[in-house]
Amino acid sequence: MNRADIAENIFRIVKNLSADVKLELISKISHSLKGTRKEVKDDAWKKLFGAWKSEESAEELIEEIRESRHINRHIEDL
Repeated sequence: MNRADIAENIFRIVKNLSADVKLELISKISHSLKGTRKEVKDDAWKKLFGAWKSEESAEELIEEIRESRHINRHIEDL
């Protein structure tokens, strides 16, 4: 069920309620939304992509990663 279907189903339930009850519902829904809004900083998207800050160049980082690799060809018994 998508959001439009859910909204339509809820509307069918509340459309015959009195104006006072509808206003109370609006107030409760509005109040519940106040705690969910957050300010988004301009650089907040960087957190989504794991932004990396380093003084080393890309080549230096690649070399460091390659040097830190340890290959173990030993196969353990199960």
